[in-house]
Amino acid sequence: MNRRQLIGTLASGVLAAAPVKRQPGTKIKIGLNAYSFNRPLMAGKMTVRDVITYCAKNNIDGVDMTGYYFPGYPKVPSDASIRELKRMAFQNGVTISGTGVRNEFALPDPAALKENIQLVKNWVDVAEKLGSDMVRVFAGKQVPEGHTFDEALKWMIPAFKECADYGASRGVMIGLQHHDDFIKTADETIRVVDLVNHDWFTVILDVGSLRAGDPYEEIQRLLPYSSNWQIKEHVWYGKKKVEIDLPRLRRIIDKVGYRGFTPIEALGEGDPESIVTAFLHKVRAAFS
Repeated sequence: MNRRQLIGTLASGVLAAAPVKRQPGTKIKIGLNAYSFNRPLMAGKMTVRDVITYCAKNNIDGVDMTGYYFPGYPKVPSDASIRELKRMAFQNGVTISGTGVRNEFALPDPAALKENIQLVKNWVDVAEKLGSDMVRVFAGKQVPEGHTFDEALKWMIPAFKECADYGASRGVMIGLQHHDDFIKTADETIRVVDLVNHDWFTVILDVGSLRAGDPYEEIQRLLPYSSNWQIKEHVWYGKKKVEIDLPRLRRIIDKVGYRGFTPIEALGEGDPESIVTAFLHKVRAAFS
């Protein structure tokens, strides 16, 4: 799709995104997003190796090893440290299912946008070395001042395409996490997927970031386009936070079909390990 075609598609507002191609049915692998331990990781009281240890002790299948918990981020870790973490995860039966970066693509400045595209590419290389399947990315914090949503898409979509092309060359998916920021709804997320139109670009379904309308209806709409999750303790009805109904979520998964990791992200107040473990038990009970 060239720039003229992209502008025409943006103007038409037509959605034609294709769902993920996979076998029907459900195959769930419980995962953990390292952000669950954000406080101790950022405080230096915990390391990425400790996250692997926690997953092994609790028989968690995989981990999204978020990039900004590696020392020196956004610089990439050394090959030696990547190999050591990969070996440790392998020997403990933990799959490093992905990593993620704090990119910002809602940028009208071409130079700044270029820097953020390179950030994603750098961490695609890290993911490849880790043996990971995906790099988790974002759209941006908000619609830039003085611009519209559609205007921002004109530079954002080519950026996603460039990252997806690079990911394809390394065998690494680019996973877009909608985050109640620039992208707020299932419709907006699916629209981006449609415009990027790339086999190596997919959706990370964040249950806590769908705050327009019924979150479960939004989840059901997004699930066919999703290849990974952020399963959180709460969903939102506008500004009202409600404890997630895990059995209902499982029924949606069984109805629509999904195969892959379902990382949890527990963010409650208190001791992070206790909070994560308690939520893990709830997810296992509902998904067993």
